[in-house]
Formats: sequence, C-alpha cells, structure tokens
Amino acid sequence: MGGTQLKMLKLLLLLTFTEICAAENDISLSVFAVTSKSMTVQWSDHTGASSYKITATPKNAPERPVFAHFGGNVVMGSVNSLSPNTVYTMQLDAMDNALNVLSRAETEETTAPDVPSIEKAYSKLSNSITVEFTEVSGATSYILRAQSVSGSFFSETMVSGSPGTAVQLEPYTDYRLSVMSVNTGGRSQPSFPVQARTVVMPPELNATSPSNDTILVTWPPVEHAVLYTLCIIREGSSSRHKVNTSDTMVTFDDLLPGTTYCIKGTAWDSEGRAGDDLTVCMITRPPSPDVTHVQLDLGRSLALSVYWGPVQGADSYIAWTSNGQNCSSTGQSYCFISPVECGQNHSITVTAYNRAGPSSPSMSEDYITYPCPPENIWVTEPSAGNCSVVWDEVPLVEYYIAFIKRDDGMEDSCNTTETTCPFFCMCGYTYLTTVFPYNQAGSSPTAHVRNYTTIPCCPQDVSINLVSTETLEIMWTPVKGAELYETTAAQTDDVIHCNDTAPVCALSDLMCDTAYSVTVTPCSDLRGCNRTCKAHTHGTAPCAPEILNMTQISNSTYRVLFTTPNSPNTNYTVKATGRYDTHTCHSRNSSCELTQLPCGSTYEVVAVATTTVGRSLPGYSKPLETGPCCPMSVHVAQVTQAMTNVTWSAGRGARSYITSLMSSRGHAKCHTLDTHCLMGCITCGTNYSVNLEAISSTGHMSECKYHGFSSSPCCPTSIKLYRRANNTLRVHWRSLGPQIHNHTVDLYGTGANYTCNAAAGSKYCDIEEGKCGDVYRVVAAPVGQDGVKVSFCQPRTYSVHCLGSNAGMVIHRGRRSLD
Repeated sequence: MGGTQLKMLKLLLLLTFTEICAAENDISLSVFAVTSKSMTVQWSDHTGASSYKITATPKNAPERPVFAHFGGNVVMGSVNSLSPNTVYTMQLDAMDNALNVLSRAETEETTAPDVPSIEKAYSKLSNSITVEFTEVSGATSYILRAQSVSGSFFSETMVSGSPGTAVQLEPYTDYRLSVMSVNTGGRSQPSFPVQARTVVMPPELNATSPSNDTILVTWPPVEHAVLYTLCIIREGSSSRHKVNTSDTMVTFDDLLPGTTYCIKGTAWDSEGRAGDDLTVCMITRPPSPDVTHVQLDLGRSLALSVYWGPVQGADSYIAWTSNGQNCSSTGQSYCFISPVECGQNHSITVTAYNRAGPSSPSMSEDYITYPCPPENIWVTEPSAGNCSVVWDEVPLVEYYIAFIKRDDGMEDSCNTTETTCPFFCMCGYTYLTTVFPYNQAGSSPTAHVRNYTTIPCCPQDVSINLVSTETLEIMWTPVKGAELYETTAAQTDDVIHCNDTAPVCALSDLMCDTAYSVTVTPCSDLRGCNRTCKAHTHGTAPCAPEILNMTQISNSTYRVLFTTPNSPNTNYTVKATGRYDTHTCHSRNSSCELTQLPCGSTYEVVAVATTTVGRSLPGYSKPLETGPCCPMSVHVAQVTQAMTNVTWSAGRGARSYITSLMSSRGHAKCHTLDTHCLMGCITCGTNYSVNLEAISSTGHMSECKYHGFSSSPCCPTSIKLYRRANNTLRVHWRSLGPQIHNHTVDLYGTGANYTCNAAAGSKYCDIEEGKCGDVYRVVAAPVGQDGVKVSFCQPRTYSVHCLGSNAGMVIHRGRRSLD
C-alpha cells in the first residue's frame, strides 16, 4: 500500500471514530431489571436507526459475550443466558440499514445470584411459618414470599439468610412459600414453591384471683382446637402442674396468698399438632394485714396515723374508717388520714391490694378523736367588772380549760367540767377568750378565739373651764378603750357638741347664767358608748345687764337703773369711765348710784354682772354727761337805776347760760354764750334772787343759785331847787320806795360846789348859798346800806336868780328813771 493510500485510510478511520464518538453522545442506556440469567435494559430512541444491537460482555469472567438484536422501533430489550452473580458491560449500538453504527452507549450491571432451594417449611406460631433453604453465592439477602392458597394474601419478607420466617399470617391457614436471592444487581427467580399450614392460635387466657388461695383461668374457644393444655408454675419454684381439658375454664386452688403463678396455655388441632402457646402470670390476693397501732397526730391539721404489719404480695394498702375516710400507702406499712373530724368515735380497718384485687379487711380497731372546739363562745357581763366565758357543750369531753388573755398581756385560765368560767374584767380592755376541751385523745388542736371588749372607761379627771362668757372648755385624760368621745349637755337636749378622738371639747353658743350638766361619753367601734358616765356641772358666765335709765338725783349723784337677767345672788357693777377718772357702784338689785361725779364731765357707763362662775360681757354702754359746772362767782353791777350788768366765771362743760333776776315786783332774764349779760327792767330798791342756768352743748342744764341782789335805792324824783330868804338853797325831792335811805345832794355851780346830807325819811336838804344868780347842776342820790352813794342818779341844772322868784329855773333836766 502506497503512502498516499495509507494516509487516506488513516484519515477515514479518524473521521469514522469522530462520528462514533459524536453518536455516543446522542443516545442513553440504563438497566431496567436483572435476574440470575438475564438483564433487561432500556434506551432512548435515535433518529435514523433501523435496528439496535445489545452486547453483554462479562467484565471479570472468561465467558463469551452474548448478543441480542432489536428493531428500530424498540426501546427496551433483554439479554438472556447470562451467568448468575456476574458483572456485565452492556453495550448498545444504533445502526442504519447498512448496519453502520450511528450511535453507541454503555453501562455496567451485575446479574442476580442463583436461585436458592427450600429444604423445609414448618409452623410453630399461629401467625408465622419458618422456611429453611440453601444459601447461594453472591446473595446479600433473601426474599421469602408467602401466598395463601386461596390467593387472598401475599407477602414478601426480607431475611438475611436461612432459616427465614414469614410473619403476619393467619392461624390454621395453608400458604405457598418460595425464596429469592438478592444482591446489588437485583433478585433471582423464585425457588420452587412449597406448601405449609400455620398452627392454631393460643388460647387467650384471662386469669383472676377470686380469693387469696385460688386463681381462675378462663378463655374463649379457639377455632379448630379440640384440646387445651394448661401448665401452672409458682414463681421461684420448679414444680409444675399440668391440666388437659376440653373446657374453657380451669380453677387452681390451694395456692399461697400473695404469690405469683404463671400459667401457659396451648391449643391442639384435630391432627394432634400443638398450636401456639400463651403464658400469663397472676398473683393471688394478699392475706389480711393486722392493724398494729392507731394514733392521732397534731400537725397543721388533725391527722390519724394507722400502722399495720406488711403482708406477702401486697402492692398497696388502704385504711378505711367506719365513717368513710381512707388513706393509702405503697411500699410503706402506715398511712395518714387527714383531715380527721374532731369529736368522732369510729373504727378502722386495713385492706391489702395487689393487681389480683383486695384482701379481706383486717380486724377493726376502735379509736376516738380529739374533741371539737366549742362552736359558740361568748362573754357575758351581767354587771360591770364581772365577766364570764360561756360556751356550748361539746360531746366526748372529759373537762375544759378556758384561757383569758387581756390585751396588755395579762392571762388567766380555769379548769372546769362546766360550760362557763367567771373572770374579773376591767373597762376599756379587750379580752381574747378560747376554750380547749379534753378527752383521752388529748385536747382539741384548735379552738375558736373570741374577742370581747369591755365598754370604754369613764374619764375621771374631767375639768370644765369657762373660756368665754358662753363657752365651756372640757378637758380630760384619754381613757382605755375609747376611740372617740361624745360630749353632750343635758340643757341642750343632749345634742352631741363634740364627736372627736381628742380629749378636749368646747361647748359654745351656750346660754348665759345657766348651769350645764356636761357628760363625756367614751365610745368604741366594738362596744359602742359607755352611757353610765356621770355628768359634771358647770355654769356659764352671767348674762350682761343692760342699762335702762340714768337719773340725776343730785349735783354729783346719778341713779343707774338696769336689767337683772341673772340669778338673785348676782353682783352687778356699774362703771362710769371718763377722760380723767372712773367711778363705780355695786348692787345686787336693779339699780345703784354713782356718786361724786364732777360737773361738766362726760362718762361711758356700762354694767357688768359677776358671779362665782365669772364675769359677764359688759352690757351696751350708754353715755352720761353730768350737768355743766355752775360758775364759781357771779357779780351783779347796777349800771343804771333800771339796768344791771351781770358777770360770772366760766362753768366747765357749759356752752351757754341763762341768767335770771327774780323778784316779786318782776324779773329780768338773758340767754347768752358769753360770761356776762346786760339786763334791763330792774326795779330800784328791790331785792332780787340771782339764778343762773349753765347749759351744755347737748342741752344738759345745771341750775345755779347765788346770794340775792338788792338793786340800788331809787333815785329821788321831782327834784326842785328853791331859794330861800335867808340866802339858802333848798333842794326838795320825792322819794320812791321805803324811806329808809339817807340822801346826799351835790350842787355843782360855776362859782362853788355844795353838798348836803339828808337823813332817812327827809325829803329836802338846805344849802347856804355863797352868792346868788349862779347856775347849778344838782345831783340828789340816796345812800345805800353800805354807805355808798348811788352814782347813776341823773343831774339837773338850775339857774337861781337873785330877785323875783324864790324858785329856781330848770335849765336842763337829766334823764329820768323808769319810775
């Protein structure tokens, strides 16, 4: 072959190999199933393939490959005549009509082991058949197939080797059994089948123990069974007792109490084959226990402790009292019944239990419980300080002990068979009382505690003080047992004035001059109020007197009239307070006199009542103004024969004055604010009484009387001047009034002056003239008793001629008086 042809051949082979590799990537191959001598594969369809060729080549064995061909429309095929338990390389070629390989795929798999053979099949249990078979090389496990002859049951059971057992079968039923070997490749074909029957099922034993020495075994009839065998054996013993029976009940007696027995039951079919067996174990009932001790225990609650001797085969115990209480115990020979009712007289029995049932009850044991505490406890106090604890009678009691504890810690007790216990109780305390009954079992573990609080004590040191005229302050020391105090007064209809916890109270707005019976009543929430406390009497201040009238009875004395609203023994004081001084008077009557009150003063007068309780409030004050003071001096000066000038000193308190000159012949009066007054209408030669009224600014008047005033003698009238022959001049007049005054005549001439005196009763006076023809001013005036000449008589002027007449010519007359 030339070089060129060789190169062409190599190129053709390279192209072919490339196509085959490309084709191998176009088809897939997998093993579907294997047996001991066959292998089934499946592949994907290849476009353009007209046939497929499968080649099975042993991988580690000298055997020849095995081939199989399939049409182009087949995608699964088997290769037979393979060797068991052998690894084969399976190759698939997809070819066209010219047998050219279009695509190729490979895979590896192992064939199943060889088919085993059954040597023996038998049934010992009613629900299974055991198969003994030959084991084959390369098998990792085996499948045991069971199929009922009737075809109603089919099962495959995986076993690791011989023998194998098919389970979940029906009793007394025929089955065909075969075996298949299994490795990683799959399972072999089934072995040649054999037929076997399951045995009858065991009797379902039901064991009970009617008494502590018997066991009764019963069971329902077993289908296809004609005979039953029961075998009993005591636990811990090798002795056996076997019974054959066609009945469905067997009783085993003369057994030991509280002992476990195992009974095995087997049924036989008509062919004499022993069926499946079933063993049940049963314990006989325990023997009756003996109660050894019963006692009451006082703990948090009253309990009954029951002790007994343990018995054989008992799992638990229950102790029952005759009143239906019970307690149980497991593993212990005692139990506690709690709570136990007090005051009971009962009996108790103990019964042992195991799964077989209870034993017969033990002999009963009598017991008595603690007495119950009295349900009702109360305290009576028929009289203050005498208390008694009283309680209801309790059954099953031998005696009682009563305890009394006061809240300050003091304790007392008494032991009695009665239902009462006296004790001394003080007011204001709380007593805790309890009663414990006793019997042969002891005392009641608990007792009712009853509180009894005595009434609060009455305050003993009540003090009542008058803090104001109509307010009483009551104070006292707090007393035992009082939580608050009520303060009342009988005179106020027992209205509660204070309801307070403080030991002080003020009764206000009371009536004056009234004795109040004040009662302080201590109270508590538990016992209420102590209404036995005595009253304490205290009066209020006297009522204030009111001034009714004030009357002046003298210049410096005033009578004050006032009300007397208080009791007869009340002292009244009237006080007049002025700017500079104070005056008082006292009385138990309705009036008293203020003396030595200075004139011209203003006072505030108030009346106050005083008793042993205290002083009243001052009554309403009234002003008192004393009369103005009379002037210390009054001077009357006569200005003319008919007019006087009255002057006086100022009177304290006076604002105006009325001055009067009174006489039988008339009077003169003037009203002025000044201290002087000019008064006319005076009659000469008359005695006047001088009166003066001093009047204050409020109109208060003081009448003042002074020494009388006598007006001057009357000036003579009808005065005439005569010239006598002997060159004397005679002055002649006419006197008014009584002729008791001397007269003095004064002549005042141009050349000389002359004076002459005339005795009382005389009506003229002669004067020796020095010369004639002169003009004279003549003044004739009476001389008073004091020797003083009246100075206000009016002069007259006369001209006396020397010749022709003896009478003087009046040139001028002075003014005349009113007379």
